[in-house]
Amino acid sequence: MIEARHLRVLRAVAATGSFSAAGRELGCTQPAVSQQMKALEASAGTPLLVRSGREMRLTQAGEALVRHATGILAGLTAAEEEVAAIAGLRAGRVRLVSFPSGSSSLVPTALAALRAEHPGTRVSLEEAEPPKSVETLRAGDCDIALAFRYEGAASTDEWDDLVVRPLLADRLVGLVPEGHRLARTESVALGDLAGEPWIAGCPRCRGHLVDICEGAGFSPRIDFATDDYPAVVGLVGAGLGVAVLPELAVESVRAKGVRTVALEPVVRREIVALTLPDLARVPTVAATLAELAKAAAR
Repeated sequence: MIEARHLRVLRAVAATGSFSAAGRELGCTQPAVSQQMKALEASAGTPLLVRSGREMRLTQAGEALVRHATGILAGLTAAEEEVAAIAGLRAGRVRLVSFPSGSSSLVPTALAALRAEHPGTRVSLEEAEPPKSVETLRAGDCDIALAFRYEGAASTDEWDDLVVRPLLADRLVGLVPEGHRLARTESVALGDLAGEPWIAGCPRCRGHLVDICEGAGFSPRIDFATDDYPAVVGLVGAGLGVAVLPELAVESVRAKGVRTVALEPVVRREIVALTLPDLARVPTVAATLAELAKAAAR
């Protein structure tokens, strides 16, 4: 196998005409140059240099190798500089996938801080709810996935193959129209809403709503279902039903005609940032995870 260090020595010998002059240029001894040229000729399987008087002359194979060496070494230098820039966070990219309420709350603060600290890092953002976002990560189509799972409702081993960075515990709250009989109460039990029409959210949220309602002794009558949180709030505000949403989602929506009430007992969802073990060691990914954690702490 031809090594880059041998190509550098060959190029120096071609430029200076001797092993000793090449050694002086490279800062090594004449025997070291001779040894590396022998190793290069062994790798090439043909002579590359012949002695002509006091000078070393390139063979046809040697001329061909020197001609290619310039481009090879230039490309290697460029690659080394690019890798060094990425490792030093002067360059690089991160592909982020987040669920909508995370995109509107945690992500802007984190990415603004990342850009201020490392302006050479580029971040792309797409939206997807789990489990689709997690599938995107495992397929190699993103570097970080913001995801969530409800306490006691999801399998504990669903993310075992991933690096899990906990961000925050997001409490669920009840939403009722302003004129609702429970609008002035500080907290409600789910059972108090048993006879109400319901507006449900994303598929995972919808499934969890059914689970917790059944745990409270009733099956919710879901009249409307939408992945769009502003639509959920709007439907509740129009008096068409009640809903349960994460606080993070409610904070990102201007709620008109809606009252927020605490749920008893407390129900939470765990919000995390996920990545693959190998990606966790990439500096740009690690920096983004750190900024997401800071944004959640705020």
